[in-house]
Amino acid sequence: MGDDPGRLYRLDGVAHIAGVINDEPRRCISSMRRQQGMRLDERYVPYLQMAGLYHLARLNDIWFRLDEPLVSAFVERWRPETHTFHMPFGECTITLQDVAYQLGLLVDGHYVSGCLTDFHVYIEGGRPAWQWFHELLGVLPPANQIQKFAVNCTWFQETFAECPEGADEETVRRFARAYIMMLLGTQLFSDKSGNRIHIKWLLFVARLEEMGGYSWGSAALAWLYRCMCRVANRHVVKLAGPLQLLQSLIFWRFSGFRPAGYDAFSWPLASRWSGYNPEISEKGPRVQMARLKIDLLQARDFIWMPYSTPDVLQVVHPEVLEPRHTMLWRCVTSLIYFAVVEWHQVDRVWPQFGGVQPPLHPALNIDFLMSKDGRGGDRWFPSHLQHWHFYWETRAEHVLRFDVVADPGPSHELLVWWHQHGKRFLSPEMYLGDPRGIPIPVEATQRGAGRVPDMDRVDDVPDKHRVERRARVGTRRSHREWRWLDQAMEEGEEAGRGGGRRRGRGGRRRGAAPGQDMPDRGDHADGGGAAVGGVRPSHGGLGG
Repeated sequence: MGDDPGRLYRLDGVAHIAGVINDEPRRCISSMRRQQGMRLDERYVPYLQMAGLYHLARLNDIWFRLDEPLVSAFVERWRPETHTFHMPFGECTITLQDVAYQLGLLVDGHYVSGCLTDFHVYIEGGRPAWQWFHELLGVLPPANQIQKFAVNCTWFQETFAECPEGADEETVRRFARAYIMMLLGTQLFSDKSGNRIHIKWLLFVARLEEMGGYSWGSAALAWLYRCMCRVANRHVVKLAGPLQLLQSLIFWRFSGFRPAGYDAFSWPLASRWSGYNPEISEKGPRVQMARLKIDLLQARDFIWMPYSTPDVLQVVHPEVLEPRHTMLWRCVTSLIYFAVVEWHQVDRVWPQFGGVQPPLHPALNIDFLMSKDGRGGDRWFPSHLQHWHFYWETRAEHVLRFDVVADPGPSHELLVWWHQHGKRFLSPEMYLGDPRGIPIPVEATQRGAGRVPDMDRVDDVPDKHRVERRARVGTRRSHREWRWLDQAMEEGEEAGRGGGRRRGRGGRRRGAAPGQDMPDRGDHADGGGAAVGGVRPSHGGLGG
């Protein structure tokens, strides 16, 4: 039933950190998160409300630091092929519902997509990038503050720190645009540099009145998924994205990790942890402690439905609970952020919405999409990735429907399978006290098997260019010697060329034959895919 056990950690073969825990037991990520340093002027509030970003702006003023060792232990549990955490008691994940409650972002709306830099080519009324920048913000940054198509955060903060008293409406709009660009670039869509703002946001701040029509919530979740998938690789340690969402989710759903003294909360719910400042010493040992604590978790230690309590219902903003938003929390669809396309696989976490989890469908293979980040030349992504944008446009047709029960959780049948095949424990056995002997909870037998819903099966889109190279990389399962991924892939490429030219010296460009990338669905008609990882120099890509 469900996933092939051999695919449960498919990225073991490309250096998923879970496959090398014994070699790197103290590996700790570093977070690329910074506070938006510009003051929230009351004159900006109408524009922020119009854009659907006012609650996020308030959250920016309520700062808390990331517990990097704790997050590192959760990253080890992240399955890039399912976008879920692989826990001893089953799967759980970050959903659009969590985005709405934790950050106060709405989820229904137009996808956040377009082009990255060539505005005058793809947009009616668009201008060449830096000309448009000057028109919208009234000033140009000096050359030493520009890195390709991104501007240093310090320049934004110094230039737009205070809107002048008595400023006219156009000046206020310019300062509001700068504030929103900083807010998006630091709180939702930060890259691994942690100090640059991409000019792709000009497309949106040019029409402030229309910004509220976009699904900022789904775009933020797409970017967090992508960042989590990247940092699950043992060779990546910098984590970017909306990290306040990730940490607040851990505290809200795993009460055993929750810091003491943070009982009061308001809206949005992530504001609960204002002022939280975790220990910064002994990070390696703290990763090991958090890993062991996760290994010992049982189903009762996870809060399936934390947002249904009276205390939460008293503070929730009513707009978040409008049916057009709430129904999408249970939607199996694409999540889009320009060239980034991820999959909202909530069919694997029914209990988070009050249901009984039936046997699992095989995970959708989107390796081809996972390699796309906008590098390699600009495109109009709604056309270039049309097939996947269409899924978001038809999102209302892919909403899960199931019975809500008093005791949500995995079905007994699923738990039996999970105990047999799931990769439930990561700590050395000498530390575990053998939790494998803990029986399946009696109450699970009373839930039944759960009803498998009728769902349209989406076709896999594997990354065919990498299949053979991945097969050459050792895995724990085969007990072959581990090698660095880059070294193994490069050796594979050299062998395939018979020891010919150096990598990148002549020959057909990798990925230049779009017809070989994936079945022809009209979503790559403009020729070629973006570079995989960081092989080619960036050209206005999404960073990270």
